[in-house]
Amino acid sequence: MNRSRHVSRAPRSPRPRRGGRWRALSLCLAAAVTGALAQAPATALAGDSAPSPAGCPSGLAGKATCYTGRDTNGAYYTIAIPEHWNKKLVVHAHGGPDLGDGSDPERSTGDLERWQVMVDQGYAWAGSSYRRGGYGTRMAATDTENLRRLFTEEFGRPQRTYLHGQSWGGNVAAKTVETYGGANGPYDGALLTNGVLGGGSRGYDYRVDLRVVYQYYCDNLPRPDEPQYPLWQGLRPTSTLTATGLRARLEECTGHASPPAERTALQQRNLDDILAVTGIPERTLESHLRFSVFTFRDIVHKRLGDRNPFTNTGVRYSGSHDDEALNAGVERFTADPAAARDLSYDSDLTGKVKIPVLTLHAIDDPTAFVEHEAAYRDALAGAHRDRNLVQTFTDEHEHSGLSTSEYANSIAALDGWVRTGDRPTPRSIAASCARFDRAYGTGCLYEPEYRPSSYSSRVLPRPGGTSWPAMTAAQEKSWSRVDGVGIAP
Repeated sequence: MNRSRHVSRAPRSPRPRRGGRWRALSLCLAAAVTGALAQAPATALAGDSAPSPAGCPSGLAGKATCYTGRDTNGAYYTIAIPEHWNKKLVVHAHGGPDLGDGSDPERSTGDLERWQVMVDQGYAWAGSSYRRGGYGTRMAATDTENLRRLFTEEFGRPQRTYLHGQSWGGNVAAKTVETYGGANGPYDGALLTNGVLGGGSRGYDYRVDLRVVYQYYCDNLPRPDEPQYPLWQGLRPTSTLTATGLRARLEECTGHASPPAERTALQQRNLDDILAVTGIPERTLESHLRFSVFTFRDIVHKRLGDRNPFTNTGVRYSGSHDDEALNAGVERFTADPAAARDLSYDSDLTGKVKIPVLTLHAIDDPTAFVEHEAAYRDALAGAHRDRNLVQTFTDEHEHSGLSTSEYANSIAALDGWVRTGDRPTPRSIAASCARFDRAYGTGCLYEPEYRPSSYSSRVLPRPGGTSWPAMTAAQEKSWSRVDGVGIAP
């Protein structure tokens, strides 16, 4: 959005501006509370979006002042401002999506503890829990922007503002960049780490494939004697199946949680076939299956009114002990065009990027495959905006967290790019990491020459699904005129 509302304001001291009661509370409570963040009761926040002083994570005790609150849309948030603030702000977009009905007050407080390195490096930090659980990329982007505005109203306009998103939060932050991050907008740059950057219309195709391939081999989700439903639903809306129950069915079919020596021959073959056909790592098979069951139900039932946005028509599955039988027997379906449009409008990226974007991704990320970066690279190239993108890759093997030294190095590299206008290279970013590793000692595992293969090299493409961006800026503009398009907040 336009900066003009705050253009004349100088950065202010790290305290709310809502009168003397906030200053008094800040002075009294900041010295009294340490350890985990103390979230104020929801009833106290329901009608007031102003931040309330709270305890900081133990790692920030004595280094920062922390606040919590709930915005006017019902989204809980957490803010931290270091004692020696560099007058720059990092607005964080969290991953997931979580599936609770309301906003989770613990989410943003936990995120601050995970990303306190940003505050340790002198940046103020603000993270929203979003107004509700469940899927909704544009909703989450709006809540992220709402929190930035709230921060500015309460603490003054920072000299620079950066976005950070991890996992699905990478999709949220990238959508925020495209929606609010114009050349004269409030954001100066974005850091996307282990991001789900393929968008919703293609970024979950490997989970669509897992859902149907799993059912072909296991036939227990649903069982033959249970109410039947199309697999694109993920799970029938009235099912009471829990994550524990899902885990039991996965174990029943594949022996996934058992040592290989204790699996039956059929369990081992089922497991081998599922992994070989889908390309999903064994260590994250259960989490991907949960997404294809519970999150798909949320997307289809709660967000799209029981319309199907997914397709596997024209997909040829291979790698099993009998590909012919698999392809003859696997369930097939074609997306409802309006549902596919609404999911695409909500979450796909146009590549319409006008500010510097730096990405950091583990090459062996078992959840958001590194080929998501190829999708994002090709989307920006398709929009002729790839000059605004620098991608870095590391020899790491996890999804939820990377080296602290690399996070500190990445935000510094992004800030340097914005401040000087000199676009860094993967090699220069790798070289600068050593000075941060002297402080954090968590390693600098960059692979400067790495370049991921195309998204379709990892995920079986649907017909017409190899050109990027998945949604062009022209499509987005046209669809925006459709009444009720997308996913409601």
